[in-house]
Parts: sequence; C-alpha cells; structure tokens
Amino acid sequence: MHTTLKITMLLGAGLTLASCNGPRRVQARPIMENDDRTESQDRIIARAAADGNTGAARLTRARDSVYARAVASCRGTICASIVKGEISLGMTPEQAMAATRTSAAAWTVRESRDATVMVPRYLGSTPRDATGEVVMVQFDDARLNAVSYRETQGIRVVSSPSDTTTDGRAKAMADALIREGDQFNAAGDRARALDRYDRALALKADDMMLEYKIATMLDLQLRPVEAQIRYQQFLQSMKLELIEARGDANAKLADAIARSQQRLIVLERQTAVPVPVPAPTADPAPPPRPATDSTRAPVTPVKGPVDSMKVPGDSTRVPLDSTKVPIDSLRTLAAARR
Repeated sequence: MHTTLKITMLLGAGLTLASCNGPRRVQARPIMENDDRTESQDRIIARAAADGNTGAARLTRARDSVYARAVASCRGTICASIVKGEISLGMTPEQAMAATRTSAAAWTVRESRDATVMVPRYLGSTPRDATGEVVMVQFDDARLNAVSYRETQGIRVVSSPSDTTTDGRAKAMADALIREGDQFNAAGDRARALDRYDRALALKADDMMLEYKIATMLDLQLRPVEAQIRYQQFLQSMKLELIEARGDANAKLADAIARSQQRLIVLERQTAVPVPVPAPTADPAPPPRPATDSTRAPVTPVKGPVDSMKVPGDSTRVPLDSTKVPIDSLRTLAAARR
C-alpha cells in the first residue's frame, strides 16, 4: 500500500510540473504592425545631422558667452594668456574655460568652501590649452593656484610662476626623465636608464650629478673610453677647492667626486696604450785596429815546400823537423809575428 501511495504522489507531481511548462503567450508591444512602412534612411540621416548642428551651435554659443565674460573681467597678462590659449595662475574658472576654449559642459566642478577643483567630464575629449592636455585645475578663493598637465613622463603640476616659463617646463621634464631613469636603474635596465639620463641632460645641462650618473652607467656597461670622458667632464665642472663636506648634499657630492677620481685612475690604466719597444739590433763589427808599431817587420809568405821556415833578417832556413833550433832564431821569429 505504501508503494502505491508513493507512485501516486510522484505521478501527481509530474503532471503538475508538466502543466507549468506548457506554451506561454508574451504580451509585448510589437515593433511594427501589419502594413507599416519604415522611414526613409535619408530622412533619418538628415534629422540626426540637424540635431548635431543644433547641439554644436548651442555649445558654440556657450563657449562664446564664457569667452566674452572672461575677456571683460581680465587684466594685463591674464588677458594675453586667454588670447594665446594658455592657462595661467590667478585666473578665474571662466577665464580658465576661455583659455581652453571650452564651456561648463566640458568640466565637472567640485567645490569645498573656498577650494574649487575642475576635472574633465569626458575622458575621450580632455580639454587642452597651448601647453598640453589639462587633467585638473585647482582654485583657491576663485583664483587659479595650480594646474596639472598629462605628459609622456607623467603628470606635471604647475603651481608657481617659474613653472610656467620655458625653463621651468624643461626643468620639470628633466626631473621626470631622471626619476624614470632611476626606476630603470633600480630594475636593472641600464640601457633605458642611460637613455633617460641622456635626454634629461639635454634639458638640464648644468646638473653635475646627472653627468656623474651617466658616467656610472657607461662604466657599468663596460664602455671605459666613454666613461672616462664623462668622469673627466664631471670633475672639470666641479671647483674642487670650493667644495667642503657640509651637510648631506655636499657630503654626497664629495663622495661622488672621490669615486669619480678613483674610477678615472682605473680606467686610465686599463685604456693606456703600451709604448712599442724596438727590437734589439746586432752591434756592428768593430773596425780593424790599425797597427801602432811602425817598427814591426812584415811577415812574408813562405814559398816552396812547407818543410822549413825562414827567419826574418837571416838568410838561412830552419828545417821544421829539426829538434835543435837556435834560441836566437825563435826570439827573432816571435818578435816578427808580434
């Protein structure tokens, strides 16, 4: 009986599920009804173009209105900056918009008491001025006190009048290149570090420590001749007699000078060209010594068979096989041979 009850319950559950999964009708609004016609594509394109022109005209009117108000309230160098399209310190928010040729629709404005921050509303259309791409504008009491630019080496912040000059821009770019070179050096990529240091030196030629860094990179890359030249330039740019180790900065500078001098001595020894030593030559034969004794008697060659000898000054010949030779004849012969 229990088995029959279980089978009945399972069949009932199956029938219930089957009834739930039957066909359904979706009451959705139809896209098109019977006998409807689609709109002409040319008319759709014309309407979109008209809407775009209307929006562009509206933005142009807004920019012109901002520009007119900004020029009406500017004075001196700020007016010149607006005309040139450059953001400068001391501008109002409207003047900053006029310098970037934008309106309020291009910015997101955040305010907190006297501080105001403007950032681009859309990442794809970031406002720009004559210097570069603007990523943030900061105001203090409705006056611009800092502007940030996006550059190749990162974000550059302009917060003082010296930063807005050409020299200030070059210095900021050189500092960014030096930081990037230090990062490559720490990562062991000395080739890229040397490239960044070289580019920074072109913008900041009076940086002595940068010259020392370049010399160190060349030395580590086993380029002794170039490293020697850089070390010499570094030491020549320093006035050694005026340097005293006072404070941390001068201590580091004195350490760099000492290391440069040591490496310069080592490199000079490594790159010294050996002087060629000439090969030894044979001594010439001494000239024959002239006779100094004018009384020496000449030795005449012996004619005839070599079985006797003739004593100079004597008409007699002495046989060689004779065992009895007069002593006077021997003395006379010895004197003649001298």
